[in-house]
Amino acid sequence: MNVMIFAAGLGTRLKPLTDTMPKALVPVAGQPLLRHVFDKVAHAGEHPHIVVNVHHFAQQIKDYLAENRCFGLDISISDESNGLLETGGGIKKAAPLFKSFEPILIHNVDILSNVDLASFYAKGRDNEATLLVSNRESSRYLVFDDDDNLIGWKNVKTGEVRGNAEGRCYAFSGIHIFSPSLFRFFPEFPDRFSIIDFYLYICTRARIKCVVQSDLRLLDVGKLDSLAAAEEFVGNNCEG
Repeated sequence: MNVMIFAAGLGTRLKPLTDTMPKALVPVAGQPLLRHVFDKVAHAGEHPHIVVNVHHFAQQIKDYLAENRCFGLDISISDESNGLLETGGGIKKAAPLFKSFEPILIHNVDILSNVDLASFYAKGRDNEATLLVSNRESSRYLVFDDDDNLIGWKNVKTGEVRGNAEGRCYAFSGIHIFSPSLFRFFPEFPDRFSIIDFYLYICTRARIKCVVQSDLRLLDVGKLDSLAAAEEFVGNNCEG
């Protein structure tokens, strides 16, 4: 199994903590966010190969991994120190680091959830991309047809629409599966781009599907006021 963890972000909403450390190393329940994700993906498949992208205080993450001998995991670093590439550009830069043509399980470093990643990976690995979604409230939704194919996006606050807005609307979890077969579209994109923009652009030419988890419990640890909730989330053993 291939895994990519997005850990390059500036974490501006977690200031002042991120004035001295990367978001990936912000502690929750005594462990950095990155360690919580490692623990989760380590149980998702046998001998996963993990790629972590870094930018903000990149050396701190490299040192953390070295000091802990990568926790016995097979980990490679995709270094974006020269400039943030966003989510799509991050995958594009990391592409040569994946050791097989296995689908890539992608996980944001600041997401805590009750998702069974092994089950999700098994359900979605045969598509060209599979996005984990739910019915939770959001200002922005991905739109899917009756066969779970991505057809559009909309922002309910601004009224902005991309593609087809008439369909089933779900909130994206930040967890998805990306087939290396999609690398064929990368030449059409610059070095820096959003993965959601990528999916919306290619969805008429590739199988971009969704898996809906109705009982999804998910916490985005993106703001200072979410840290207390994150401590409780982990303490209640909600990360199934």
